[in-house]
Amino acid sequence: MTPLPRPTTELTADEARRIALRAQGFLGAPDRRSGVRGVLRHLGAVQLDTISVLARSHELIPYARLGAVGRTTVDKAYWTDVHAFEYWSHAACILPIEEWPHFAFRRRAYRSRPQWSHQLPDGAYDRVIKQLRAEGPLTATELGGAKRTSEWWDWSGEKVAVERALMYGEVVCVERRGWKRVYDLAERAVPEPLLHDELDDAECLRRLVRLAGEALGVGTRADIADYHRLKAEQFDAVIADSGLVPVTVEGWGKPAWADPAALETAPRGRHRTTLLSPFDSLIWERARTERIFGFTHRLEAYVPKQKRVYGYFAMPVLAGGRLVGRVDPARDGRTLVARQVTLDGPKAVPAVAQALLEAASWVDCTDVRVERVDAPELREPLVRALT
Repeated sequence: MTPLPRPTTELTADEARRIALRAQGFLGAPDRRSGVRGVLRHLGAVQLDTISVLARSHELIPYARLGAVGRTTVDKAYWTDVHAFEYWSHAACILPIEEWPHFAFRRRAYRSRPQWSHQLPDGAYDRVIKQLRAEGPLTATELGGAKRTSEWWDWSGEKVAVERALMYGEVVCVERRGWKRVYDLAERAVPEPLLHDELDDAECLRRLVRLAGEALGVGTRADIADYHRLKAEQFDAVIADSGLVPVTVEGWGKPAWADPAALETAPRGRHRTTLLSPFDSLIWERARTERIFGFTHRLEAYVPKQKRVYGYFAMPVLAGGRLVGRVDPARDGRTLVARQVTLDGPKAVPAVAQALLEAASWVDCTDVRVERVDAPELREPLVRALT
């Protein structure tokens, strides 16, 4: 492995935090002209998830950065004119279509994978490809059924086949319809100049490490590798040639790398005040969130109710470049319900109220109701701030 150069830049913890905020689109004027597509290109990946409380996570990501962008506008921006594709990155993510060639390393890995959790029935793969070629884009249900029984894991043969084809890259998800994937042949859906697996693994990995570094601004090996779920050894093999530069960050205690463009100017501008999806790339990795913000973040949707501390879908509140609280939201008709609110002291009250009011307006709610505040003495000030 090529020896890494010695870091030439030392960053304070505060400088690193501000660089990370700017890189993620939370510091400075939002790029409204580029809109949702600009957010996707800038981040490089927007995570999808089945949970929908105020909205689905892929809607919350651009909202947090741009403000009250129309929800139908979001989906159109992702899926119209072959702008994006869905694939396995940090998790199931929407990715800019320009990055299709750089996931060739993962498609090759899937094609050579020896074992799978679902068995592929004989002939099912060829039947699915034949049907898509003849009929155009289809959901798994339209291909013959997504499941054999009501159990979530009990996929039909058609579902197994089309998901395998998605991983191999012969099929691509071109949109979500009622939260169902709509599949089409990659040869039809991906622009011809991008439809190839010509890049070797090293070139793919260099690109994804560089993209992750740019999206994070500054990060450790674990931060940057986690962005597209790369292995540590994959990161190590390409970091020296990625274009990222080594830096030291006060208090991090681990080697770090930064996007050189992020070091050219000091991060300045207005901070966004907003609710964050638990699946927002600003807070994807718990250790990074704790290191940068001193904030412990954990999604509790899959934690037994009696063991939850902050709530089912607790959304961190970002204000002034800090994480100042959490809100566990719900809907009751046209009322946004703050089922549980956690505040980082009295100074957080105005910011949390602002974030709640803006979110309520965005999802067409006319009222906000606060049910529980962890610090009872702050409940009345928060309710007053919401009126």
